Parts: sequence; C-alpha cells; structure tokens
Amino acid sequence: MSGMADAEDAESLLQRLAGSPQRIELGLERMHAAMQRLGIPANLPFPVITVAGTNGKGSVLAYLEALYQQSGYRCAAYSSPHIWRFAERLRVAGAPLPDRLWREKFAALASLAGEIPLTYFELSTLAALLLCLDEAPDLAILEVGLGGRLDAVNAVDADIAIISSIDLDHQALLGPDRESIGREKAGILRSGRPVLYGDRESPCASVLTAAEQRAAPLWLLGRDFDLDASGCWQAGATSVPVPPPMLDSAAQRANLALALAAVYQLRARLPQAWPPQERWRFTPRLLGRSQWLRPWGEDRPRLLVDVAHNPQAVRALAATLAGQSGRIFACWGMMADKDLAASVAPLRAKVDAWALLAMPDNPRAASPAQLRAELPGAEIRCELSLIDLPEHLRRWAAELGSDDILLCFGSFHVLSALPSEWFGHAP
Repeated sequence: MSGMADAEDAESLLQRLAGSPQRIELGLERMHAAMQRLGIPANLPFPVITVAGTNGKGSVLAYLEALYQQSGYRCAAYSSPHIWRFAERLRVAGAPLPDRLWREKFAALASLAGEIPLTYFELSTLAALLLCLDEAPDLAILEVGLGGRLDAVNAVDADIAIISSIDLDHQALLGPDRESIGREKAGILRSGRPVLYGDRESPCASVLTAAEQRAAPLWLLGRDFDLDASGCWQAGATSVPVPPPMLDSAAQRANLALALAAVYQLRARLPQAWPPQERWRFTPRLLGRSQWLRPWGEDRPRLLVDVAHNPQAVRALAATLAGQSGRIFACWGMMADKDLAASVAPLRAKVDAWALLAMPDNPRAASPAQLRAELPGAEIRCELSLIDLPEHLRRWAAELGSDDILLCFGSFHVLSALPSEWFGHAP
C-alpha cells in the first residue's frame, strides 16, 4: 500500500479511500470506533479549542493561531476546506505539513477504512489528529466542518468551545431555523468547560439553554466581554488595549474579541499569550474574507474576494462595500442548495454588472440560469465556467479604472479558481 501511496498525492489517496468529499454522513459512531482502534484519546494531551459557527469560525481560528504563534507557542490549526492544496488543512507552527506525512497517515488508515465506512472529512480529521499527536504542539485549534453535535471534530473533548455566530445555512442537515441550528452547534459544549458565543444582538436560546443544562460556563459577546472600535478588549474588571491596526469591520472585531476571550480563558495553562503585546499583529491573513487585492497594479481596479455564501455573510460583504466609490462588477457562483435569493439580495442595488459562474464538475453548484433568475432586470455581462474566471477578470480589469471594484464571491470554489499568486498583491 505504501508504494501506491507514494505514487499519488494525499487528496487522491483520500478520495480513493473515502469517495467524494460531497458525501456527508453526520454522526459520531464511526469516529468513536475509529479513534478507539487507533488509540486516539478524546482528551488530547494538549489544550484544545474547538470553533463552530455559521460564519466567522475560520477568522476566529486565524486570529487564535496568530495570537499563539506570536506569543511563542507551537500551535496546530485544523480547518476546512482547503483552497489550493490539501495540506493547507493542517498547519503546525504556521506552516502546512508536507503532503508526504498526509500520504503516510492515509496509507496507514487504509485497512481501517475498509472496515468502517468513513467519510472524506472523517478520514481527514483522523489523519489530522494522528499528525497532531506526532507533532505534540502546545495546543490545537480545531474548526468544525458542519454543524457541531455530529461533526467529526466533536469526537474530541475540547477545553474551550467557541460558537462564532448562528444563521441560516445547511438547513436540510441542521434544521429549519436559527434555534434548531443553534442546538446542533451547541453539541460541541462540554460540562464544566467554557463556551464563548459571538451572537451579540440575538443570541439563540438553544445555545444559552444548552450551556445551562451542561453547566458549561457561558461567555456571551457584548454581555461578558467585548472589543470596542477604539481597540479596548474588556471582560468584567479586566481591560486590555489591543494594539493597532484595529479592524474596520464589526464582524471581524467580534471574531478577534472571541479569540482574545479564549486566550484569556486559557491563560493559566498558556500564560505567555496573555496579555497581548504591543508588537503583535492583529490582522492575520484571512483568505477570501472581504479580502482586497490589486493583482493588476495601482492604475487598475481592486479585486475584492469573499467566500460569503449565506445571507448573513453577504450582508457583511455589502457593509464592506458601503461607501465605496466607482463601479462594482461582480462574479457570482454558489451552491444550488443555498438560499440564492436571500444571499444575493443585499448586493442587487450595489452591483453595476454581473458575470455568472458555472461549475460543471460540481453537482451541487447552481447553474447560471438559476443565478440569473435571482437578478431580474440586472445587467448580466456573461456566463462563464470557473476555469475561465482568471482570464475574464484580466480582460475586465483592462477596461476599468483604479476606483472601480471587481468582486468575486459566493463559494470557496470561486476562491480556488483564482491564481494563488494574486493573493500576494494586497493593497
């Protein structure tokens, strides 16, 4: 098996073992059985932070990783999906592990995968946990894949649970409303261990109830801790200045506030990370989260990339565009099982012209015709396949000025279609 593993990359080997990443089967029975066979304990031998949430969980993880790395700790960070390379899913000490190590783990898991019908995400999570045990980091930050209660990551008992936000997404799997979805995400709570929750305006009663029932100490953003626009993080009588540059986005301030709260909660075990130091940077590289780029130079339009794919995330994207001068030209691609109408509504009046993206290799993707139906009366410039997106953007950029904006949004697949070298051109 090892010879075959060496002949293909890690993701190809994973897909051969588990099938398509589109296969989703929530439930912890397979994970528990596999972890027992592999000797992976539910309580790992280092602190663990689990991050769930409809939106913001990737940003919270990025802030946590940056904070702990800058304080001198060796941090493991597991997230999904990857953008360009599978190895992006697990970073240790700020860098992805070599593809070779993933191949070795998947090869070792092959016989187990033949006995237990593990999914793509379950196998990748098991491999990541084995790699973490090998690497022995000072702590691990694990991003939940989907929901919480039945997600593979929830087979690990975290020391701190974070729920960044709750909104409508994946209703077919998680429930029809925010309270149902909140109940699923609250499944990551553990008795006696802190939970940090970021819905300031309208917290879900299901999360508050779950925390009370499980005696999990609840910290609620805006009630128990906060980070204001002036750069002051507060929790009770504790007040800590956050060095500039501060973030313009209220959503990203909330995500940073959650990360700081987790660092504060773990300060007894990881004391070097608290309080924050003036030399630390609080603007980690967040791929595809309202990310501004200038790949074509200062005299050409800016490119704004956002993986926003549900109504809450697109509302935040619309807020990012508020007050921008110049024309906005949008390239939109999204999965058909999303709420297309509610997701595009915040942008209809802001966008001057549209390009609709086809993903012919993805059976879940909305067709350009489905996207067009949600844009009555809009100027549709073209329909194109994802593979043609970079060249189309280059041509469009040549026609536009420096005040104009090219927007790409709607899915991680849209982000993956863009050349990685463009992301070295932040304004």
